Amino acid sequence: MTSFKCTHCGYTMQAESPPEQCPSCKAKCEFVDNSCYTPDCQDKKVDERIAKK
Repeated sequence: MTSFKCTHCGYTMQAESPPEQCPSCKAKCEFVDNSCYTPDCQDKKVDERIAKK
């Protein structure tokens, strides 16, 4: 599964595709893929540098 992060409130979730509405802030938010694709974050499975607030 892919990890997605809400650019509005920072909520992260695992899903096949991002939802239209954020389950946390209930707004129609943009979600970015923050899955880890580099060796330096493989232990966490997410890249925390993506979409920092």
